[in-house]
Amino acid sequence: MSQQHAQLTPVSPTPHAIAQLQCVTAIGGGHGLGRVLSTLSFLERRLIGIVATTDDGGASGLLRRHHECIAWGDIRNCLSQLAQHPLAADVLNYRFSSDHELKGHNLGNLILYTLDQISARPLDGIQLLSRLLNINTRLLPMSEMPVDLVASTYDGLECFGELHVDGLLHMPEKLGLSHPVKPTPEALAHIRRSDLIILGPGSFLTSVMPPLLVDEFAQTIAESKAPVVFIDNLAAEHSPAGELSLSERLQWMTEQLGFNLVDAVISNRPDEQLQVPVFDHVHSAPEAPQRHEPSSLLAALNAAVTHFC
Repeated sequence: MSQQHAQLTPVSPTPHAIAQLQCVTAIGGGHGLGRVLSTLSFLERRLIGIVATTDDGGASGLLRRHHECIAWGDIRNCLSQLAQHPLAADVLNYRFSSDHELKGHNLGNLILYTLDQISARPLDGIQLLSRLLNINTRLLPMSEMPVDLVASTYDGLECFGELHVDGLLHMPEKLGLSHPVKPTPEALAHIRRSDLIILGPGSFLTSVMPPLLVDEFAQTIAESKAPVVFIDNLAAEHSPAGELSLSERLQWMTEQLGFNLVDAVISNRPDEQLQVPVFDHVHSAPEAPQRHEPSSLLAALNAAVTHFC
């Protein structure tokens, strides 16, 4: 669903409006996607997370530099936020100390990598670990093929990898993938039958955009009848995208893809240039000001669902 709507004052949400939906798909990476998935985890198998897999920094980067694999960090992050037992999250997020031969590696990433090695495909390993952790939400990598993010600057330079893309001083002229990769087939199938599609929050260039650059991915979203809701970050990110207003970021996305995807936004920051409905009054979590407080995020999503239903 990609048509334009006039901006309006948020409507009062119908109680449990989102709970009536049969399929909700959330797309992104890192902590942002994990927070959305944990907020909506009551949907259980009706909720699908499609995760960016282009990270080349930290523990994911260590694995990718020595093994040809997708980036496991954002998938592990989502699993840790969905795990109901606190100890499970601690195990997944455990990072080996500097005096260990596995220095810098993350235990959850190593578990996912190992399961991948003994499975027919990466998705099988993710599903196995989800079952072991009693997680009903389905997590899908954007692609099961390793790939990197590549940006072309207005100066004619090529910037390879997420770390370098986020380190740019200005928005790139073009953002793409290092080579064409196929989307996870299940991801496209879920998008086609979705009642709601959520983008973000998270790093605009390195969490939200990578899945949209996979072959067929953005076009499948555009052809879907589901409304697409973009969740803005609560605070400006430390990247070139953080220097832009929300309307400028969405316009940049439209120019990259060749068509508009977003039907509504959840944002607290006024932007008169937005041409879609805006749902605000979301709050930050007391323990982490950069993350959305779950009940206010759910209320904003309910208001968006009520508007489109």
